[in-house]
Amino acid sequence: MISGTKTKLDEAAVRHVAHLARLAVTDAEVGLYAEQLSKILDYVNQLNEVDTTDVPPTAHPLPIANVFRDDAPHQPWTPDAALANAPDHQNGFFRVPKVLADA
Repeated sequence: MISGTKTKLDEAAVRHVAHLARLAVTDAEVGLYAEQLSKILDYVNQLNEVDTTDVPPTAHPLPIANVFRDDAPHQPWTPDAALANAPDHQNGFFRVPKVLADA
């Protein structure tokens, strides 16, 4: 797009996009969305004017480090230790309130 030109989506394009997205739009919304989507496209075109020749592609603007702990083998809990703080348990299992009605 040439710098300084404005994008204007017509109602047919908005209805087509709404159809592809399986959205029901009213006639009043079509006009509003045409204006809003046109502004979004103008902004994207403005971003296209920025020189990114020496900018490497990135997935995130900041360096990312894995915050997980090392996966080291350890002794698993015994059933009694796992149930020690449970509010209710029976026969080695956690006991919880019923959430489904009887069928």
